[in-house]
Amino acid sequence: MNPAEEILDIVDENDEVIGQAPRGETYAGGLIHRCAFVLVRDAGGRVFVHRRTPTKLVFPSLYDMFVGGVVGAGESYDEAALREAEEELGVSGLPRPTPLFRFLYRSPEGVARWWSAVYEVRCELPVRPQVEEVAWHGFLTDEELAGRLDEWEWVPDGLAAYELLRARHDPRGSA
Repeated sequence: MNPAEEILDIVDENDEVIGQAPRGETYAGGLIHRCAFVLVRDAGGRVFVHRRTPTKLVFPSLYDMFVGGVVGAGESYDEAALREAEEELGVSGLPRPTPLFRFLYRSPEGVARWWSAVYEVRCELPVRPQVEEVAWHGFLTDEELAGRLDEWEWVPDGLAAYELLRARHDPRGSA
């Protein structure tokens, strides 16, 4: 199926389902929908980081410290988090990701908005990232990742989620 034709639940500012629409129409119309973001750590605690392929509908060729994607119509955040993590990492039998928090992401220009559920999971399996989704990948320590924040161009929603996650771990805002 063409990703633009995938049916998504459309939600309101309170994350309540108010309808459904194809992904392409959802993006074009700036309709609020749902996404799941999963921070993946390996056995050593390093974070899976990747660069998206140039064919992605949103944020092509940008770096991301989360795997994940849109929540399909009728799908729960938890189901989407596990499905997306296994698909993008190319693994099966991943433990169920742990939910951390949700937030309503608003793009800098204010046009795009989506509810984002943030998760974390430990992956001790060898990864074989999905070539349609991932152009490059590596596992970085928290320090290495922090050092790349100003060097690489990151997906803005993932960067927003990462900053919220860092602030939760250190209420003073310094990681």
